[in-house]
Amino acid sequence: MKDTTQQYDHVISTCQNIFVKKMNDYGTAWRVMRPSSITDQVYIKALRVRCIEEKGIAKINEGIIPEMIGIVNYAIMGLVQLQNKPDVNFSPEEILELYHAHARKAKQLMLDKNHDYDEAWRLMRVTSYTDLILMKIHRVKQIEDNEGSTIISEGVDANYLDIINYAVFALVRLLENGEKTQN
Repeated sequence: MKDTTQQYDHVISTCQNIFVKKMNDYGTAWRVMRPSSITDQVYIKALRVRCIEEKGIAKINEGIIPEMIGIVNYAIMGLVQLQNKPDVNFSPEEILELYHAHARKAKQLMLDKNHDYDEAWRLMRVTSYTDLILMKIHRVKQIEDNEGSTIISEGVDANYLDIINYAVFALVRLLENGEKTQN
């Protein structure tokens, strides 16, 4: 049995490393984005992954792994934006604290679901994670279009947490299959 916690932590560490490098390059410019714009960024990345999966080739020299890392990072940004007004400035240290808090929350959700589902995610095809991410994005877009209102369903934050976990699962599986990350 693979050590899911260790693999999860490795993937999140890789995602965070890229997040920090981009924050060093760009600062916290993404903080001006509305949550719906972040949802659209996740959507674009997930659509690109699906296109690469279906066509079997990417013309731009970035494959599925960088896009899945981007999905993790944008979903965490989305969670930050849900809790904080887009125009509020935070220091890089404060942003990193928020990043860690949301990553821990996603990990705890994964651990709880893993307990109940007995790591069923390991039996899934990587392409199924892409489809589930796209489905969750469509749910988020519908909730956003309804101004956050739901009757019985979970909110945007729960869907973002699921998106993080599906992308992490995809990254774990891709790395197990020998794919390389591009830092």
